[in-house]
Amino acid sequence: MSNKYLIVIVEDEYNISSFVSAVLQANVFDTMVARNGAEAIILITSHCPDLVLLDLGLPDMDGQGIIENVRGWSNVPIIVVSARTRERDKVMALESGAELILAVGGGSVIDTCKAIAHGAANPGTDIWEFWKRRAPLTKSMPVGVVLTIPAAGSETSDSAVLTNAEAGEKRGLNTPFNRPAFAILDPLLAATLPVHQVACGVSDILMHTLDRYFNPVTDNALTDELAEALLRVVLEYGPAAVRDAHDETAMSEIMWAGSLSHNGLTGLGGRKDFATHQLGHALSEKFDVYHGDSLTAVWSSWARSVMDESPARFARFARNVWHVEEADDTAAALAGIAKQEAFFQSIGMPVRLGELSCGKQDEAGLADLASRCSYGKTRTIGTFRVLDYESILAIYRRANEA
Repeated sequence: MSNKYLIVIVEDEYNISSFVSAVLQANVFDTMVARNGAEAIILITSHCPDLVLLDLGLPDMDGQGIIENVRGWSNVPIIVVSARTRERDKVMALESGAELILAVGGGSVIDTCKAIAHGAANPGTDIWEFWKRRAPLTKSMPVGVVLTIPAAGSETSDSAVLTNAEAGEKRGLNTPFNRPAFAILDPLLAATLPVHQVACGVSDILMHTLDRYFNPVTDNALTDELAEALLRVVLEYGPAAVRDAHDETAMSEIMWAGSLSHNGLTGLGGRKDFATHQLGHALSEKFDVYHGDSLTAVWSSWARSVMDESPARFARFARNVWHVEEADDTAAALAGIAKQEAFFQSIGMPVRLGELSCGKQDEAGLADLASRCSYGKTRTIGTFRVLDYESILAIYRRANEA
């Protein structure tokens, strides 16, 4: 008889179950796989495993029914493996005894799982209260990640972004409780992504570091060097991943860069700007455009609008990341912005509002975006240059030009 811990994997997707099983076996666990609910109940009752990894979406029954069945006679630890985004699904699973949520997907799935974990640990509080900063978050449940879309970096970050469809609002929340307990990164799991999804991911990864790199702190040598190295790697391998998502080398570099780009390392010691993200959030809040598209549609307009705050900073970016040789800082800065803009275009990303699905906006539409971004003229955004409502509106106007 084996002395290894036995884990029953309940998952109908062959690629996912095979991958998880292989990883666990390589780490000295025994595994058994059930492809449906009936098989799962038989395996659990007959083999008494040490742990159950459970997908809620099964072909013959809901995973919730398995939890309720098993909890009738066993306290075996159950980890919910879920790509669902409905809050109630996960809350019911946790109420029935699941001890960890395993998010299988990209940023939206991971952030939703973080929100459900907060809600399950604080059943008396509407989770939107945490995102609106009206209630303090002091505890949560553990979340694990199997990453399938390299982009958001949520698998290592303290951030989670949610959209309240009823209120028409999109908000982000940063807290140590958002850090996942673990994350599994395998580039093969991203091999079937559509081309534009990969391009959006590459752009988001770049933006997470760009929004940290452009900040008021200039005596931060090692962090700046790390940021520049990450940007160069993504610029080198990103196009290859876009051309062929099966390129394991390119996708591996992109996936690893995505995790590093949003875990805080490339901005350590600085002051996060993230104005571009805030400008983009207003666009995706109103029009439901892809997050990556919303960022590249405004970045170069933001950059040209704030460059004169520190031409030397943009010149450093141009020389160290894009190898621009211009001696004059302003000329180098403008050249670097142009090269970054051209890169986005080369991988099929929009660089103006008119290239988004929402199309070019009239003045009222631009004013509405600026109002959304500034929370009704009640806040400013950014640190590289602090932007108020009028400054935000000016950037949207610039991005709206043909």
